[in-house]
Amino acid sequence: MRPEEATARPSALWVTGSGPHADIVISSRIRLARNLSVTPFPHVLSAEGAEDVVRRVETAFKALQAEGRLKDHTFVRVDQLPPLNRQVLVEKHLISPQHAQEDKPTALITDPEQTVSVMVNEEDHLRIQCLLPGLQLEKAWAMANAMDDALEEKLDFAFGERLGYLTACPTNVGTGLRASVMLHLPALILTNQAARVGHAVVKLGLAIRGLYGEGTEALGNMFQVSNQVTLGQTEEEIIDNLHGVTEQLVSNETNARKFLMSENRSQIEDRVNRAYGTLANARIMSSQEAMQLFSDLRLGVDLDLLHLRRKKTLNELMVVTRPAYLQQLAGGELEPLQRDIRRASLIRETLRLTDLPPTGEPGGDQKTR
Repeated sequence: MRPEEATARPSALWVTGSGPHADIVISSRIRLARNLSVTPFPHVLSAEGAEDVVRRVETAFKALQAEGRLKDHTFVRVDQLPPLNRQVLVEKHLISPQHAQEDKPTALITDPEQTVSVMVNEEDHLRIQCLLPGLQLEKAWAMANAMDDALEEKLDFAFGERLGYLTACPTNVGTGLRASVMLHLPALILTNQAARVGHAVVKLGLAIRGLYGEGTEALGNMFQVSNQVTLGQTEEEIIDNLHGVTEQLVSNETNARKFLMSENRSQIEDRVNRAYGTLANARIMSSQEAMQLFSDLRLGVDLDLLHLRRKKTLNELMVVTRPAYLQQLAGGELEPLQRDIRRASLIRETLRLTDLPPTGEPGGDQKTR
């Protein structure tokens, strides 16, 4: 894969809409924080020091490629990309907002499916992550761990026998592992249970954040749930705890959806059909409105109130209609109104070409053509 393809392709593996509990769990992510020994953490590195870290990681990467490993992976100099392309990588969940904004030398390693990636010089020297569709934390851990082992063969990581892996933020010391799941929880929002469930999750030592992680908002009823502490727990314990909590959240959301269909079916059908009607016909569409309507449409698909030929259509639209990716498709920067017009046009065309509109009276059978 050429470096420019890292920003050009919308179809990363996580958007496929597959995997266990895919109707509620959009994706599972494992992230490992690693630092090079006897090297200052990125926040106190000079530009020359940051460049040296990038060079050492690239040397390790090329050595692995020479051995026939990581041969399909790509090394991208993030700091040399235009701001728009950096933001596209954020929207695809390949890098963090912080990584996109760094003014020091930064880089990214990614595979063709954009499943396993490595951020260089984010908060730590290395942030190794694996992102898979559905609830697949254990598989994501295995894949991230394999990349970690490969890089550790070539790089000397900062590690203490008592504390474990040493990291820039004390909350990551130990395993350096952050496990997270992205969940679509519209029914808990509509039944006013989200706050109660959220408090319960926090009491279990987990954090709830927005679509792009810490400091971001929950667009389209999408939430990230992750562990907060890495010290004193094994990787398996962290993953098992998050897996168990996620299963409970899936159960809560499923029950809330059943309640809505039992007690408020007409209102839900109306909401879903209105969302489809707006998405299929609107001429101007803001990013925030699109995400909320995608949420309503997704709920309708999951409740079998309407049908999509391609399950991953909505996940792809979540990526390609975000501001930066939309401008990349247009070939340059756009004014806000221009973006909103193009977004509406792209959504209309996508739904027209790939999907079936809802038909029939509320509660009736769907027709196909």
